[in-house]
Amino acid sequence: MDLRDQLCAYGRRAVELGLVIGTSGNLSVRQGDRVAVTPSGVALDRLTPEMCPVVDVCGQLVEGELQPSSETPMHLAIYETTDARAVVHTHSVFGTVVATTMTELPPIHYNALLLGGAVRVAEYATYGTPELAANVRAALEGRRAALMANHGGVSVGATLEEAFEATRLLEWLCEVYVRALGVGRPAVLTDDQLTAVVERALNPPEFPRL
Repeated sequence: MDLRDQLCAYGRRAVELGLVIGTSGNLSVRQGDRVAVTPSGVALDRLTPEMCPVVDVCGQLVEGELQPSSETPMHLAIYETTDARAVVHTHSVFGTVVATTMTELPPIHYNALLLGGAVRVAEYATYGTPELAANVRAALEGRRAALMANHGGVSVGATLEEAFEATRLLEWLCEVYVRALGVGRPAVLTDDQLTAVVERALNPPEFPRL
């Protein structure tokens, strides 16, 4: 599937799953020194491949007529300092709730390890600015996802599918945490408990053959 076809497909999924509303949210995927990104001001479920601009790693438009997303500097900053090949940014409900109230989403479920552990909340900065890009880049260090204070979330992956699944997991973890607060104080897994999960995954038990 062409990179821009992928952007359209996952853009529609983001809308269907309620991860974005209106023209919010943006996605990108990198191949070599080119980055296909969703355009500015277009709802993700209305995209067509030809609408998606292509920029170089410096942000210069090399293909397409529409302007790249205003968050393109953040995407490019992530590509510059990580091995990510795809970035998904959403304004999902539970992720944004956590991002407006906390400085970190603690690991209350071992699946947080799939994102690298506790999810950091990047310090607030105006959207589309170098300051926000730098804050997000720092929050993503050693992680597959981060939250953005009073804004939303961002996830990365080797493919757009991986980045999107990380986005879904991030929203699930945020929802579990927020709903748990309505019942009581969520228990946070300790470092020892998380280490035991990693060891279990690396050394699964062998079952006797019948």
